[in-house]
Amino acid sequence: VAVEREVDGPRTWFVRMQGEEKDVFTVRFKLDQRTLTYETHFMPAPEENQQQLYEHLLRRNAKLYGASFVVGDEDAVYIRGQLDNAMIPAPEELDRVLGSMYVWVEQFFRPALRIGFASRFS
Repeated sequence: VAVEREVDGPRTWFVRMQGEEKDVFTVRFKLDQRTLTYETHFMPAPEENQQQLYEHLLRRNAKLYGASFVVGDEDAVYIRGQLDNAMIPAPEELDRVLGSMYVWVEQFFRPALRIGFASRFS
């Protein structure tokens, strides 16, 4: 949908993507001295069934290549990964990262919501 760059801060770019299961999400890329870190806010902290949700996501980590589900600020769930800067010049690697993030959000978002916010789906 859009690409923006943080002007005054560290070398950071935001790629806004449109999905079907999750309407819109943003992948943040941050270029550091040796690595390019990428992440997307997957979902807010679960309201219920936390243990079940975290177990579900840890099992899903086995299906991810180059990223993993992590708990971040305010106990929200993110998908986060990183690349060695030597990989960055390869456009196909950035394409793989964006494509993977899109697929993982589309594939895992709805089931995770149904666990972490089960009473809202009753």
